Amino acid sequence: MTETTQVQPLPDRLSCDPRSPHHVAAVFEQDIGIRFNDKDRFDVQEYCISEGWIKVPSGKTVDRKGQPLLIKLKGKVEAFYR
Repeated sequence: MTETTQVQPLPDRLSCDPRSPHHVAAVFEQDIGIRFNDKDRFDVQEYCISEGWIKVPSGKTVDRKGQPLLIKLKGKVEAFYR
């Protein structure tokens, strides 16, 4: 049995936050993996492959609206479907 569903290609920049202009809901129908500097990361909130950065939460710190504070890490970014 072969599956004939089309997988949407991953965008260059993607965000988990639905309020972001870089959020694409159709991509999140499947599990996405992020490899940063040859290590799998499970806490990535936003990434950009061409610029080579990811944004991850900074511990349990939140802003005044209750959203986690994000820090930007630079390095080699790879995105893939699991």
